[in-house]
Amino acid sequence: MANQEHLEILRQGVQSWNDWREDNPEVIPDLEWADLSRVDLSWANLSGAKLKETKLIETNLNNANLSGADLSRADLIQTKLSGANLSGAKLISAYLSKLDLSNTNLQNATFSGFNLSEFNFSGVELSQAKFIKADLSGADLSGAKLGGAELIGANLEQANLSKANLKEAKL
Repeated sequence: MANQEHLEILRQGVQSWNDWREDNPEVIPDLEWADLSRVDLSWANLSGAKLKETKLIETNLNNANLSGADLSRADLIQTKLSGANLSGAKLISAYLSKLDLSNTNLQNATFSGFNLSEFNFSGVELSQAKFIKADLSGADLSGAKLGGAELIGANLEQANLSKANLKEAKL
């Protein structure tokens, strides 16, 4: 259950939230189970936040900092993530559909066991990301940076890997 104080601060707007985060760097935001659907959280500092089971349907997270956030079992449907930093984020068993991932940093993110078929990861930073047993069939990975990524058991059938960097990737 989300911390109600944290939700109240977030409802005051992104600027108030980011100011609070700056003044309280030791606090780990707890927004678990919150419904943040259709909320504009662009440029929000959600680094390290607990976002398990959170509803982020049609939420604007463009340019948001979600590095190290736990988004396990969260619903991300038509979520805008362009330019967002999801490095080190946990997306275990999250429901992902129709995402805008353009220019997103997903370095060291965990997508193990996901169905990511037909996803557009074109030009996305995915180095050190974990795609163990993920379904990437038909995904557009053209120009993606997959250096050191773990793709063991991943389905890459008909995936577009043109100009992708697979240096030191584990296949």
